[in-house]
Amino acid sequence: MDVGSGGGFDCFIAGQAVGPTGHVIGVDMTDAMLTRARRTGEEMGLTQVELRQGFVEDLPVDDASVDIAISNGVVNLTPDKYGSFREIFRTLKPGGLLYLADVVVHKEVPDEAKADVDKWTA
Repeated sequence: MDVGSGGGFDCFIAGQAVGPTGHVIGVDMTDAMLTRARRTGEEMGLTQVELRQGFVEDLPVDDASVDIAISNGVVNLTPDKYGSFREIFRTLKPGGLLYLADVVVHKEVPDEAKADVDKWTA
């Protein structure tokens, strides 16, 4: 599952990785991104990629149904970080994995730290 799948780029990589017998779910909140991603997925012939509309805090995915969840720069945009993580973990099967590429903070970051790129990138 790709949380905040946008135009579907990460879904399509995952779709190629799981092959035609696998299943990838992309979730995004915007009609425009879902339309774009669906069109691209069809052009690529990736029938194993399914795109659903929803929010990170209320994922349209069954409990304990996902092996791997990915999020690429999305959790930091959600208003409820704890709720987002609770919802992602709700969808994961026991032993499921979360791969997160994000910057998430729960307190205000000083301006001098924001200005020093080496403090918030790896």
